[in-house]
Order: sequence, then structure tokens, then C-alpha cells
Amino acid sequence: MRSKQEEKLSKFLSLVLRHHPEAIGITIQREGGWARVDALLKGMKTSGRQMDFSLLEKIVREDAKMRYSFSTDKRYIRANQGHSIDVDLGLAQKQPPDVLYHGTAARFLDSIKAAGITRQGRQYIHLSADLQTATAVGRRHGAPAVLSIDSARMAEQDTAFYLSENGVWLCRHVPWEYVRDIYYPQK
Repeated sequence: MRSKQEEKLSKFLSLVLRHHPEAIGITIQREGGWARVDALLKGMKTSGRQMDFSLLEKIVREDAKMRYSFSTDKRYIRANQGHSIDVDLGLAQKQPPDVLYHGTAARFLDSIKAAGITRQGRQYIHLSADLQTATAVGRRHGAPAVLSIDSARMAEQDTAFYLSENGVWLCRHVPWEYVRDIYYPQK
């Protein structure tokens, strides 16, 4: 089980690898989204955060959402998805399941009905293959609403879908017309 300090470091690592590498003075390679582990550890130390390689390995290994991965030689690390910075993770287009789910807060439904599900500054929209995961995502933002998406029809109409290394389905936009149902999960 993670300590509170490890949880804080993991969240900061996510911020750095997905959005703000400059926060610790590192660069993220556009191709693959990789950062050098030695530079990351040095930057963490410089920013006042104590992390060595064994702790970094533990955070990567124990992350419940599998947010991070190492290169084969463990000299590089990256976030598996969720970037707002311009990276190409080299994901191949995949045929999605017939239905995917998007968890959000119920308070956002009016704007989603108007504009569809949008990326909100990220490279991709995140979709889940199961209702339970989407519900957990929606709860992070308030009273949850889970949208079921007709991903089979979207794919038939040339929407590109990708599957991240940690099992998150990605696409660029979901127009409202592809929303099948809305679920309002209870506690």
C-alpha cells in the first residue's frame, strides 16, 4: 500500500510526464513521449522531492491505473496516456468494442449535449471498456454520469480509436449523436 508521500510523488510525476515537464527542467521526446530517468530523478531532487530509482520503480509498479511505463532498459519512462503536451505514443489504430463508456460529472451534461465529448486540452478523450471504471472516473468530478458510446458505429464512420498500454480507449471527439444512454450510478 502506498504512503501519502508516495501518492503525492505519483501525482506530481503524472503532472510532469503528461503536462509540465518544465516544472522540473526535463524534456519529453515527441516520439514515444519518453523522458530520461536520470534527468527525471535529478529534476525531482532539484525541485525538493526525494525520489530514487527504487522508489520510482515502486510507484510505476504499484500504480493502480498503470499510468507509467519504462523502456525495456529502464533508462526512459513515460506516461501511458493523458498528455496535454504534443507527443506521439506510436499507438496503432484498433477496432473498439461495440460500446465504450465515458465517465463525467452530471453537471457537465449540458455542455456535452451541445458540443459532444471533447478533449478538454488533452490529446485524446479517455473511454473505458466497462461501466465500473467509467463510474470511478465520473466520481472524481462530482455526482457521476456515465455515457455509453456507440463506438462500433463511430468506427464504421471512420473515427480512429487507439488503445493505450494501460487499457484506456482513446479518440479525438465523440459527437452527441453517438451517445446511446446515460447512467447515473448511485453510491
